[in-house]
Amino acid sequence: MHGDFCYKVAMTKDVRVGIIGLGNMGSAHARMIAEGKVPGLRLAAVADVRAEVAEKFPETTFFESGSELIRSGLVDAVVVCTPHFDHTRYGIECLDAGLHLLVEKPISVHKADCERLIKASEGKDVVFAAMFNQRTDPAYKKLKHLIESGELGEIERVQWTITDWYRPDVYYSSGGWRATWAGEGGGVLMNQCPHQLDLWQWLFGMPETIWAECQIGRFHDIEVEDSVTAVMKYSDGKRGVLITTTGEAPGTNRLEVACSRGRVVLENGKIEWLRNEVENREFLRTTKNHFGKPDLWRIEIPFENTGEQHLGVLKNFAKAILEGETLIAPAAEGMNSVELCNAMLLSSAEGAEVRLPMDSVRYERLLKERIAASKPKEKVDEQGAVDSEEFAKSF
Repeated sequence: MHGDFCYKVAMTKDVRVGIIGLGNMGSAHARMIAEGKVPGLRLAAVADVRAEVAEKFPETTFFESGSELIRSGLVDAVVVCTPHFDHTRYGIECLDAGLHLLVEKPISVHKADCERLIKASEGKDVVFAAMFNQRTDPAYKKLKHLIESGELGEIERVQWTITDWYRPDVYYSSGGWRATWAGEGGGVLMNQCPHQLDLWQWLFGMPETIWAECQIGRFHDIEVEDSVTAVMKYSDGKRGVLITTTGEAPGTNRLEVACSRGRVVLENGKIEWLRNEVENREFLRTTKNHFGKPDLWRIEIPFENTGEQHLGVLKNFAKAILEGETLIAPAAEGMNSVELCNAMLLSSAEGAEVRLPMDSVRYERLLKERIAASKPKEKVDEQGAVDSEEFAKSF
């Protein structure tokens, strides 16, 4: 009786949350929490190197340093929304301080930093999550269910063309950190595509090898990739192709999954399944018709809107802390999308296939070389990054 009472008291206590980095995403997360949209979370502190952004949340304790917020004793959990390279540093500080942690995507820029961040979480009694909000999208949840239930049969081929990331030059010139090796650690793969890379591995698993061509500054005057074609080979024989760019308009977002039970396409807010009445491998072995094909059923699979997205991940983070709910996106899984990105860039740089698991030191060496040769950038705020020369010294 007494124990049950204590448990309920603990459950009614809000988790005090700090947000580090008040750019677009950090401010959006902070507003949702401050407005009471995330049951169980209370905005207790925010941090950013720009003192003027304190005006956004006048009733919340403000720090000019993420480290000060972490050491303040005012928070039980932290959401890290800084530029990419700072995710590892602040993440490790939070974990070492015993704080629950939610990291914006990507969890780190390269696999070696992911390994350091994940190692820091080992043995810690904390919730450690990643902001992969598209896992809340009903369309992808439906597809995952179809795959895992066996409804689709064997996956034969995957092709994702996602080229509706169009970005004009003014986008890249809007911040000193954008489209630089020192600021972002990559281009379309690191900035626009982490969610799709996460969904890829979440739905289809990790490939055995990757070959990629990453075109540097094909459409824009930038030093990182803005156009990518990648081929992924799996040990069971299936193949995957990812095509992405920020230079194509109007662009396409089409995920096509060929399987023994037909073909599933996610495009234009619809899921269409052309379902074979007889599995294709069975039909090709048994038919007597030289040009025969299995009969088809055309099925449109309904789903509701796009889910709760960021809000859903924040709610899940709170419930994981307070109730032990299973995480939508455990941070340790975030290394997979980073590894896919790194392997594509490494393959393109070396002109050869890369075998997974990838040698993290090998890619870290390449990234250091590119940072050292990076174009000089002015120092910018916590929504940007230190200039390339200073960053290369501290890497």
